[in-house]
Formats: sequence, C-alpha cells, structure tokens
Amino acid sequence: MSNGYLPFEKPIAELREKIAELKKFTQQSSLDLSEEIRTLEARAERLEQEIYGNLTPWQKVQIARHPSRPTTLDYIRRIFTDFVELHGDRLYGDDPAIVGGIAKLNGRPVTVIGHERGKDTKDKIARNFGLPHPEGYRKALRLMQQADKFGRPIITFVDTQGAHPGVEAEERGQSEAIARNLREMAGFTVPIICVVTGEGGSGGALAISVGNRLLMLEHAYYSVISPEGAAAILWRDAAHAQQAAEALKITAQDLKELGIIDRIIPEPKGGAHKDPDAQAAEIKKAIEEELKDLLQMNGEELREERYNKYARIGVYTSVV
Repeated sequence: MSNGYLPFEKPIAELREKIAELKKFTQQSSLDLSEEIRTLEARAERLEQEIYGNLTPWQKVQIARHPSRPTTLDYIRRIFTDFVELHGDRLYGDDPAIVGGIAKLNGRPVTVIGHERGKDTKDKIARNFGLPHPEGYRKALRLMQQADKFGRPIITFVDTQGAHPGVEAEERGQSEAIARNLREMAGFTVPIICVVTGEGGSGGALAISVGNRLLMLEHAYYSVISPEGAAAILWRDAAHAQQAAEALKITAQDLKELGIIDRIIPEPKGGAHKDPDAQAAEIKKAIEEELKDLLQMNGEELREERYNKYARIGVYTSVV
C-alpha cells in the first residue's frame, strides 16, 4: 500500500499524483495548465468510476481491511451523543476488543456495542486487533441484558476477523461465550439492529449480530471464514484467497441477494475511509429508518420476527 492506496488503486494514485504536480507547477510558474488539469481530472473521474464500479470480492475485502477505515468508536462519536462506556464482564475482566455502553440517538437512550480494532499500532495491540476474548462477549451480553431489562434498543457494530483463537481464550470458554450470546440475543424483547462496518468473520462476528435487522456497508464482508482460511483448507494454500473470496459469496451484494442481510448502506467512492463523516451520516440514516419501523412492534412481535428472519435463511428439505 502506497500513500493509503490499495494495489488495485495504483492507476488512480499515479493520475492523482500527476494532477497534484501540475497544480503545484502552475502555482510556482506563470504557465496556465488549467486545461490540462481539467482533462486529467476528468480522466481520473472516469477511471475511478470504472474501478470502483466493478470491484471484485477480493478487492472489497481489501477495502474492508483498509488501515484507515473508521472503527466502532469513530462511528459512535459521530452518530450518538452522551456516550458512556461501560467495562467488564463481572466474571473475569474487561476486554478492550469489545466496546459498549449507553448513548442517545436523537435523544432516545440506546445501548451501543461493537468490535474495536484500534487506530495506531499501540492501540491495536492493546485491543488485540479487534479479536475478542470470552470476557468481551460476556461484557457485550451483560450490556444487552441490561438494555433488555430497561427497554433500550440495541445497536451493534461488527468489525472483526473473528474471535481470538488462542489457548487462553479457549481455557476461559470462548465457544460457550459465543453460543450463549446467540441464544440470549434470539430471545430479547427490544429492537436489535446490527451493522457490519468492515470485516464480519465467523462466530466472532455472529456473537453480536443476531438482530431484527442486519445492515452492511457496501464494501464490507460477512463470512463463516476468512478467504485466506478457506483457501488454506480447500486448496492447502492461502495464496488462493482471491479465488476463495469469489466462491464464498461474502460481499454485501451477494448476501442481500441470498436473503442474509436486510440492507446495503452505500459508501463514499473508494470506501468509508475517504469520508468518515459522510459514512457515519449514511449509517445513522439507515439506523433511524430501521428503528422507526421496529419501535412499532411489541416485545413478543420483535422476538417472533427475529426468529422468522433466521428461519427463512437457506434452502432445506423436510422429511416426514
């Protein structure tokens, strides 16, 4: 990656650099190159339309993993007010890879929870790169149970490669913590809206994404396994990740067609990292619209609708 550009964006980067050079030269000399600059900018615009309008699944994965992509805390600061972060699972400790607390959405109290990857290297290490331990999922469950008790809608932001795979996580009950979240989220009687903002990997993502509405950003992905992991299993070689990404049907567009997700949230041209403020505004708008519909239902209707949503996924044959 060079200057924040991904490998497939190299032609755009080179053209933008050329435009910047001409603008600088124009400022430092008496030559008028405005016509040439306009021509190059039009060419860059066409090139961007061509590249971003025909992204492959693997290219979307790369955008979802962009190091400058906004994190959960970035969205919380832009979408909600009066956020109070809560810590700890009341059993083992606190996990910085999951953040959560109480906030207000247009004055309405809500509970907000999400994976947090971190920003710089120090922060990423402290947050384990967004790979939660069991205490992270138990913290999330504690906050969701609190929200259910007090009638607060639950908003979750999904962005993780998966749950932490280390021995210590297994010793503390990783699989049990994830399974318990799935069971409990299915039975809550408040609206639950889940937004996949980047990577949605395996049970680590599913543990906070059992909701009435599952939304995805345009260039996010949501999958039972990463493309590299699938390639290592199927082809014995992670180098086949691009081929695996095609086969897995992990993009928002594929998942909407399959009935897995409910809504695709558009991204700024080039990805959410190009304009975090605009991206946050799009997410907020989508949450507001979905929540407005869900608030018309009572607790039992919300639980029943959530059950039916997942029951409709997939095709199967019943044998009597």
